[in-house]
Amino acid sequence: MPRAPARLAFALCLITLAVNLQAPLYITYADLSGQGAAATAVAFSGYVLGVLPVLLALGGLADRVGRRPMIIAALILSMIATVLMLLAPSLQTLGLARLFLGLGTGLASATATAYMGELMGSDGSPRAANWVTASTSLGFGLGAALTSLFLLRGPSLTPGSFHLQLLLAAVALVLVWRLPDPRPTQRSAMLRLPCYPRGSVAYGLAILLAWACVGLVIALLPGILRQHGLSAWSGFSTFCVISCGLLFQPMARRLSSLKATLLGLLILPCSYAVLAWGADAGRLVAVLLGAVAASSACYGFIYLGGLAAVNQLAGTEKTRASAGFFLLAYLGFSLPVIFTGLLSDRLGSRMALLVFGGVLLLGCVLVGLALCLSARTAAAQSPQLQVRN
Repeated sequence: MPRAPARLAFALCLITLAVNLQAPLYITYADLSGQGAAATAVAFSGYVLGVLPVLLALGGLADRVGRRPMIIAALILSMIATVLMLLAPSLQTLGLARLFLGLGTGLASATATAYMGELMGSDGSPRAANWVTASTSLGFGLGAALTSLFLLRGPSLTPGSFHLQLLLAAVALVLVWRLPDPRPTQRSAMLRLPCYPRGSVAYGLAILLAWACVGLVIALLPGILRQHGLSAWSGFSTFCVISCGLLFQPMARRLSSLKATLLGLLILPCSYAVLAWGADAGRLVAVLLGAVAASSACYGFIYLGGLAAVNQLAGTEKTRASAGFFLLAYLGFSLPVIFTGLLSDRLGSRMALLVFGGVLLLGCVLVGLALCLSARTAAAQSPQLQVRN
């Protein structure tokens, strides 16, 4: 089926589109529930609670039930989450919806690249990861941008973007249902715990810092922008901080894993400074430019460089090592955001942004030094190994 990869890419885009569909309405849900930034961050982190069980304990599920049922289940979960937000818009419902979205994304992520490679055939495996990365990155950012577009027409708890996601996801369900499932099911071990090969933890900490920045933009920036009457534009900042990273991935692929990651760690605190200043001062252009620059690090240089390095260090344990990499990434996506939300409620948004920026800068310096030291040690050991051989 020549169009099968495109059908799968469409489905993956719809699964991830639902994840940040509600992002521009976070502050509205908080107002309805009488809560602040910390409660919003906790509801936002329900997504991670859904992803982690799949990441930690269900690594072998795709081998047992097949690839296609995983994608179908993920689409259904994305639709359930959207229906929940249409029926009962609140911060509590948001936490539950994001739990379903996390489960769905985890199921899709566990099999997407392998399934895409199988649909492309023996010569398509190098392109499979690129297709999956492009479709999911586009979806993650596009959902928030679509909702912001509909909200520009006027405030609503049930914007048209929600109905559009349901319609397109239903179309995707039909298309995926007709896809082949080339790989036969087999009884493999369900539990595949993450692992950290020597030298990989620093790359995991780099993506933790990067995705902490992304989480802050999605969860907390709408409330800060509202102080300047710009909350309707928060979806575009989410789109910029996620999807624009695609533009920098070809450049990241031309660099070594170490250089790409170090470049990302250099860009990240600088871009955050521009973004945070723009949010605090109410300068939308600075927010969007900072978000694009941060995206180059978060979904370009650090993401691709770190993942490639971990896979290279992993040897035969690539699946478990990748799970370890994403475990740290999703911890960064949740815990720092909750902590910053607590600071924002107690000390104000400006102080919260400053503290987060200080920790981010310190973290980037320390992780960068650790990566350089690790590379120097590996280079020093390499000649010794050659002499012994």
